[in-house]
Amino acid sequence: MPYIDGFVIPVPTSRREDYRAHEAKWWPYFKKSGATSLVVAWGDEVPAGKHTDFLRAVDATEDETVVFAWMTWPNKETRQTAYAKMLADMDPADMADMPFDGRRLIHGGFTPILVEGTTL
Repeated sequence: MPYIDGFVIPVPTSRREDYRAHEAKWWPYFKKSGATSLVVAWGDEVPAGKHTDFLRAVDATEDETVVFAWMTWPNKETRQTAYAKMLADMDPADMADMPFDGRRLIHGGFTPILVEGTTL
């Protein structure tokens, strides 16, 4: 069964291209590790809510844009193996070079329960 990683990330608006390049740099690694697709979407219409919203969820500032992204995997096991290998292989400099504040990134793994109009 397919598995999905979901991300909500506050990115400095001035670093949009740096962030896009960061994701493009990492995509081949994840693809080689078994990921089947990646979608990275730059916030275009992210309204403030009355009780909660994407902006507050990541404590976004006025000079940041919220990114919504997801990556699909053939199954959870492939994803778990890929992340374990990535963490073992990662150079700490990779974390220092991220174009966003990783402490405010929201991330989770999801099992699809309904998919319409597309194939994972």
